[in-house]
Amino acid sequence: MEKLNYEVLEKTGYEGYILKEAPEKILQFGEGNFLRAFVDYWFDMSNEKAGWNGKAVLVQPIAQGLTSYINEQEGLYTLYLRGSEKGRKVDDKRVISVVSRCLNPYEEAGYEAMMKLGESDDLEYIVSNTTEAGIVYDPACQPEDRPASSFPGKLTQLLYHRFQCQKSPLVILSCELIDNNGKELKRCVEQYIQQWNLGEEFKNWCDTCLFCSTLVDRIVPGRIRDPKEKAALDEANGYLDDLTDVGECFGVWIIEGPAELEEKLPFKKAGLNCHVVPDVTPYKKRKVRILNGAHTGFVLGAYLAGFDIVRDCMHDDVIKNFMNKMLYDEIIPTLTLDKKDLMEFAEAVQDRFNNPFVNHELMSISLNSTSKWKARNMPSFLQYVEDQKQLPKCLTMSLAAYIAFYSNDIQELNEKGLVCVRPAGNSYTVSDDRWALEFYYEHRNDAPEALVHAVLSNEQMWDQDLTKIDGLEAAVTENLKMIRTEGAKAAYASCL
Repeated sequence: MEKLNYEVLEKTGYEGYILKEAPEKILQFGEGNFLRAFVDYWFDMSNEKAGWNGKAVLVQPIAQGLTSYINEQEGLYTLYLRGSEKGRKVDDKRVISVVSRCLNPYEEAGYEAMMKLGESDDLEYIVSNTTEAGIVYDPACQPEDRPASSFPGKLTQLLYHRFQCQKSPLVILSCELIDNNGKELKRCVEQYIQQWNLGEEFKNWCDTCLFCSTLVDRIVPGRIRDPKEKAALDEANGYLDDLTDVGECFGVWIIEGPAELEEKLPFKKAGLNCHVVPDVTPYKKRKVRILNGAHTGFVLGAYLAGFDIVRDCMHDDVIKNFMNKMLYDEIIPTLTLDKKDLMEFAEAVQDRFNNPFVNHELMSISLNSTSKWKARNMPSFLQYVEDQKQLPKCLTMSLAAYIAFYSNDIQELNEKGLVCVRPAGNSYTVSDDRWALEFYYEHRNDAPEALVHAVLSNEQMWDQDLTKIDGLEAAVTENLKMIRTEGAKAAYASCL
C-alpha cells in the first residue's frame, strides 16, 4: 500500500474537499497532534466553506519533530473527529489539505525558508502551540542564533526580518495553555527587543501586530494506538498515513481581539464555532468552572462508587444527575456570561464526557485533586455561598468526596504516592504534592470530625480557614460519614 500524497489520494477515488495549491497565508509554530486537529482543521474548513484559499506552513519548534513525515505526504493527513453530539454517535473522517509543507529551522535550509516566508506579502497569520513551556524568555538566546532556541526568540527573529523588509504587520494567535498567552508572548518578544537592541522603531512596528490571547477547547487523543485499528483504517482508505490524527467532534476557539478581527478571520463566514471577544477571561472561567469543575466535582466519589472511566459515569443516572445538578443549580448561577451560552456549553459537556471513542480514566483525572478542587470548584462554592446565603449541596458533597478519596483505608505512603483501598477491595495510589499526601498520612487515624476539621482549617490547602463558613464543617463531616458507611453513590443520591 502506498503512502498518502495527492497522487495516491486521487487514485483512491476520495470525494471529499481537497485544495492542492493556494497562497501560504499562515506560519504555524508547532506540527503536533493538537494543532493539526484544531487550528489546521479550522483553516481547512474555511477553505471549503468560505473560499478562503490559504495554506499553512508548519515549523518544527524543537530539534526533533515531524517535518520529514509531513513533507513526504505533501502536507496531507487524515483527521477523525469522534464523539457524541446530542446523544448521537459521531465518527467523521476528513483529509486535511491546508498544510503545504513543514520546515525544520534547526537545519540551515529550514531556517532560511522560515525567514524567507517572513518576507511574503501573502503571510497574514502566525499561529503557535509550543506547549505550556514554550512561551518563555531565555536570555541565552542571541540574534545571530540560527535559530534562537526559544519560540519567542525565533518569533522575534522572524518579525525583525519582516520589519526590515518593510512588510505589513501580522495577526499572531497563541494557543498555548497558559493564561494570557498572547500577552505573555508579546512580553517575551519585547524583552528580546530590549536585550538585542533592535530599536524603538521595530518595537512600535510590533505594537501594530495583533498578539491575540486565545482559548482553545478540543480534546485531542492524537494518533490511533491500536495497530489493528490503524491497519484496518489504512486498508479502508486505500493508503498508508503516518500522520493520522484523532480529535473529539466538539471544538470552540475564543480569540481576544478587536471586533474587526472577526470579519478579517474566515471562521465566521465558514460557520465555525469561533468568537472574537474583547476579553477571553470569562470564557476561560466558563471552561474551568464547568468542564474542568464537573470532572473534579464528581470523579473522586464516582471512583469510590466503583466506576473507572468517565463515559460509564454518564450511563448511571445517579452520577450523571449529581453532576448536572452541580452544574445547573450551583455552578452556572455563579457565572456572569450569557445564561443561554452557559447552558449550551454545559449541555455539550455531557456529550463530551459520553464520548464512545475515549476511555478517560477517573484515576488520571484524580491527579493533584487538592489544587484542582481549589482552582476549579472552590470559586463556585464560595460565590454560591455569598449569593445564596446557604451551602450548595452537591459542591459540599464533592468536598467530602475529595476527603474520602484521600483518606479511604490508608495503607502506606511511598515514593509513588498515598496508597489507599477502595470499598471494592482494590488499592489505588493518590498522586498529589508531597505535603498534601503527608498531611493525609499523618491524619490517617483521625475520626471523621477531627479529619474534616484538620482539612478545612488547613490554610496551605485553601488559602483560608474554611471552618469559618457557617455550617460547612458539620455538613462535610456528615457527608464523609455517609460516604464511608452507605457508599459514595448513596451519598450522591442524597443530594438529588
